[in-house]
Amino acid sequence: MSEGERNLWFLWKRAHEVIRTRVADDVRDATGLSEPDVAVLVQVDDAGGHVRQNRLAVRLGWDRTRLAHHLARMETRDLISRQKLDDGVQVILTATAQRLIDMIRPIHATAVRRHLIDPFTTRQVEHLREALDRISNDPTHD
Repeated sequence: MSEGERNLWFLWKRAHEVIRTRVADDVRDATGLSEPDVAVLVQVDDAGGHVRQNRLAVRLGWDRTRLAHHLARMETRDLISRQKLDDGVQVILTATAQRLIDMIRPIHATAVRRHLIDPFTTRQVEHLREALDRISNDPTHD
């Protein structure tokens, strides 16, 4: 890689990490929940409040062992419950988790706007969206 290409790569990595960390910190400061907690809660909520544990692992891109350990910790804090089924485990949001999700969503939206959208003009945001969409949906790189 050229020096310019290496620089672009490191800028990309740094920008991603800075924005991700700032958004996670804003949510954690307001709710006490870690980024992994929020990821689990939002994914289960988006699935209708319950989802099979193996499907959740796929949705999060997590190793099944990592997810099982994290869910055990969340269960002790009354954020989720798990129900054994004949062919797997169902992860279910608790009432406590649902209240937190209702609180998380506007905090998260404000943080994303502040750290990702507000620093740019409307035109720059659209260019960024187009570039990220192209990267994310390029069939030649699956």
